[in-house]
Amino acid sequence: MDLGEPKRVADSVATMGLRHVVITAVARDDLADGGSQVFANTVNAIRYRMPQTTVEVLPSDMKGDYDSLKTLLDAKPDIFNHNIETVRRLTPSVRHRATYDRSLELLQRVKDMEPDMPTKSSIMVGLGETREELLETMDDLLAHGVEILTIGQYLQPSKKHYPVARYYDPREFRELKRIARKKGFIHCESGPMVRSSYHADEQVNAAAKQRRLDAEKAQN
Repeated sequence: MDLGEPKRVADSVATMGLRHVVITAVARDDLADGGSQVFANTVNAIRYRMPQTTVEVLPSDMKGDYDSLKTLLDAKPDIFNHNIETVRRLTPSVRHRATYDRSLELLQRVKDMEPDMPTKSSIMVGLGETREELLETMDDLLAHGVEILTIGQYLQPSKKHYPVARYYDPREFRELKRIARKKGFIHCESGPMVRSSYHADEQVNAAAKQRRLDAEKAQN
């Protein structure tokens, strides 16, 4: 484990003058805490160097270890992102070491521990899911407190990877965005090349604005 990495990341953020940064990593199931302490140290290092920068974390499911989750959340990132990636039926084929329900439970635990922390997830389409399964996944995410959703086209990295079942039309992505907003997500990015970090700073700002508008409506 490279203990100097958090400082170097913070130095890079400062050098580039980033307004928003997404911290992610490969799944570190080889570490007892899933890498949560390094995530937390990195958030704290960025806060020290660039206090005006918003920080988003995109961790693995940490094997469902909620002590590790608490370690990460204690660093108070501005947004917590964990990708569900696909529908329930396809999860065993697409996400070999993760489970659909464990991802949902992780997102719910974040809301239980930090009710005011925005949560976010992402879905890849084109893996063979049905429209009904997509809408069910949206409902599952909403039921577990997720507020921001990104939807993008799955692209096969190589012939050895899971094949693309079909490519969605841009009009379908616009329709999925409309449905997501209607269902209750406070912000949704949806398009062929959208990924979870797509315009991430704009997602945070748009979500904050929508929260304020919703609060004002509730008071009136």
